[in-house]
Amino acid sequence: MIFDTHAHYDDDAFDDDREELLSSLKSAGVGIVVNSGASLDGCRRTIELTEKYPFIYGTLGVHPDEVGELNEETFFWLKEQLMRPKIVAVGEIGLDYYWDKEKREIQKEWFVRQLRLAKELKKPVVIHSREAAADTMEILKAEVSKEISYEMHCYSYSPEMAAEYLKMGFYLGIGGVLTFKNAKKLKEVVEIAPIERLLLETDCPYLAPVPNRGKRNDSTNIHYVAEELARLKGMTPEEVIRITEENARRFYRISEENV
Repeated sequence: MIFDTHAHYDDDAFDDDREELLSSLKSAGVGIVVNSGASLDGCRRTIELTEKYPFIYGTLGVHPDEVGELNEETFFWLKEQLMRPKIVAVGEIGLDYYWDKEKREIQKEWFVRQLRLAKELKKPVVIHSREAAADTMEILKAEVSKEISYEMHCYSYSPEMAAEYLKMGFYLGIGGVLTFKNAKKLKEVVEIAPIERLLLETDCPYLAPVPNRGKRNDSTNIHYVAEELARLKGMTPEEVIRITEENARRFYRISEENV
């Protein structure tokens, strides 16, 4: 079954048909979805989704664009919620110098604090990094723990940097961008990366793959990503779906008995 490792079904884009869409995923071959909280409100909604749907798990964290929401009180609330049984990782957290909505020093401060919180709770980490390659790498080299797993969500940097992250034991999140004609770098990354270190994701409602590029994305589109990944790896889509599901279960520590 398809394992969508990163979705945002709490997003307003799904307000008109969320229940209908989520209820149809199993018949479309989607077995598990991890919904990623990226703001405090997104974290609350993610918790609600995990409580309502047995196949949905959650990650909780505050995205670099939203770190202005964090203070000691809200950070303590986040820590408490991360202890819930269906909350499987800290994320998405990181740095975003593309939008630069928050001062870079503030982004770095809360990135480090959330990384240390993950270390304290022994939770995997889902990392967002956009146009902040050097600072992200510097922070991670200082903060990573061998006791937990890390994923570079929606990987967008060079094959050389990917090789560095792979050496550090990281996973790479691969989504709809892989199907874009101009995704030369990402295709090269996929070619060099061991299949055991790749995770399939949508980041829905964003980044729908070809042939649905520009439309609202959802987990049923992952098979297009699996097909392109299979082509690049000389595998069948079925093999890709099976192996990436195993990878995702290992990364998030979700056994088959849990679903």
